[in-house]
Amino acid sequence: MPNLTIFIQAEKMPPEANLAELTERCTRLCTDVLQAALDNVHVIYVAARQGRGHPAYAEIKYRLEPLRTPSVMDAFMARLDEAIKRHTGLTARIRCFGYPAPAIYARN
Repeated sequence: MPNLTIFIQAEKMPPEANLAELTERCTRLCTDVLQAALDNVHVIYVAARQGRGHPAYAEIKYRLEPLRTPSVMDAFMARLDEAIKRHTGLTARIRCFGYPAPAIYARN
């Protein structure tokens, strides 16, 4: 874990090359800032039919760790915001959800 899902209005979905660059940037943020193992990082894009709100919405789910302090998460969100703007041209609403390890049940 972390799982980063970015929902983008279908008609505003950027080209594949932009998404590939954004994926690389998001992966580096997860491994460098959040210190996640590369095999545990998942970046997913969902084309959305939006009713209202920002044209992009980023949601990250991650395991709570002592090193992931509020200041670390703030830095992560600021850099994620910059990356999304740079590679999509969109301003995203960003939400982070941390879970304690004993509350996570996973497979594969």
